[in-house]
Amino acid sequence: MWTPDRSNGQPIYQQIADDLERRISYGEFPPGSLLPSERKLAEQLGVNRSTVILAYAELRSLGIIESRSGSGTRVSKYKWGATPKHTPNWSRYAEGGSFLPNVPFLRRIREALGHNPSLIDFASGELEGDLSPVEEINSLLSGNHFNSYLGYDNPHGYTPLRQSLVSYLHKYRQIQTTESSILVTSGSQQSLYLITQCLLSPGDAVAIEDPSYCYSLPMFQSAGLRLFRLPVDSKGIKPEDIRALYKKHRIKMVFLNPNFQNPTGAVLDPERRARLLDLVSELGLPIVEDDPFSLTAYEQTPPPPIKSIDTLGSVLYIGSFSKMAASGLRVGWLVAPHSVVERLADARQQMDFGLSVVPQKLASQFLNSDYFAPHLERLRLRLLYKRDLLIEAIRAELGDLVKFTVPRGGLHLWCKVKPEVNDGKLLEEAIRRGVIFVPGSVYGSDSGYVRFTYARAGEQQIGPGIMKFAAALRAVLG
Repeated sequence: MWTPDRSNGQPIYQQIADDLERRISYGEFPPGSLLPSERKLAEQLGVNRSTVILAYAELRSLGIIESRSGSGTRVSKYKWGATPKHTPNWSRYAEGGSFLPNVPFLRRIREALGHNPSLIDFASGELEGDLSPVEEINSLLSGNHFNSYLGYDNPHGYTPLRQSLVSYLHKYRQIQTTESSILVTSGSQQSLYLITQCLLSPGDAVAIEDPSYCYSLPMFQSAGLRLFRLPVDSKGIKPEDIRALYKKHRIKMVFLNPNFQNPTGAVLDPERRARLLDLVSELGLPIVEDDPFSLTAYEQTPPPPIKSIDTLGSVLYIGSFSKMAASGLRVGWLVAPHSVVERLADARQQMDFGLSVVPQKLASQFLNSDYFAPHLERLRLRLLYKRDLLIEAIRAELGDLVKFTVPRGGLHLWCKVKPEVNDGKLLEEAIRRGVIFVPGSVYGSDSGYVRFTYARAGEQQIGPGIMKFAAALRAVLG
């Protein structure tokens, strides 16, 4: 985002006026569109409100903007010629369409992080730079030379990467598959998007966990799907709840994150896994298994995926590099029957002609390299250390105000604030004090739950971040 240059000899208000005039001329603010309030723009730019008042006054004197009491400040409709001209109503277009925007809390979190990168970040579900294999990837990049034509690749994904994934899935996840049953995607969310758009129809009923990361994804509602919840306890979902939903709503598909579930951290009990597969085979229901966190398991062998014991082909299995290497690689995968892979590959080709071969080649080399296994071990140890730092800070700063179950893997700690508290007020107070998190209601829970992600914040930030959160909570509770 543009900010004034304080070393520039030009007055700050004039810089702001010039920038707004430029953005208006580029069509970013079309004629008639509403500009930010003086107070909001001052906060965004880090200046006094009086400076913005002067900038707006300058633009009003030129006839570029106009202000009316109670209606705010808008771009003039008639500045750009004597005859009124009509610009498309971009606001109406932006509010239309069938693809819904992110939920308000997530938009607020993104906005706050964009305006203040110094916020201690317990919200972003990704690894900090020190947890990613940066040196290893740089080493691999230095040895890469592309001498052949860099054109569109196989819509199923770069063939050497799919071959590498066959070996990886067998070695690390006990999944037997072939390269023709793997679709390379840009990550788990693209896999989910393709499934909801291509394998289901508007009006179909699907089951998701409660609470669930899926609940935070408007793509389900955008596809016209009806969501029904499967409560999660310390052992995951109860398979019998699926039967009840099937009888009542004729659900078409079940979406699960059985290992270190997001956001609760629960692991689906082995006995329940076996009953689950028996049940879905009886009902002919497919399971979509999202498995991003398994290899972060602490002090134990990673729990196997449901797919590893799926003998009838009931499970569509989703994985990605985002939570075990780097989200910026944008490489994920979907294991599915060949007919499903063909259908989704065709749809994805219509969207983008497939992924860039460059990150796919890099991912393939990383999987096959001597770097991969040591990286996973370092990642687990560092995440375990950061988890323990977070728990120590919460116990010291919050005491009996919250309760939680210690996760055995993953990136998140799911907390229940015992006193009744308003999610929105707590989030805003935390942002004001310099820390950010995700309210549990984003994932479908009642108000008063909090998801702390400890993978993104630096080790030195975790203690101070919880101190800020504790101060925010006590301020809201009064």
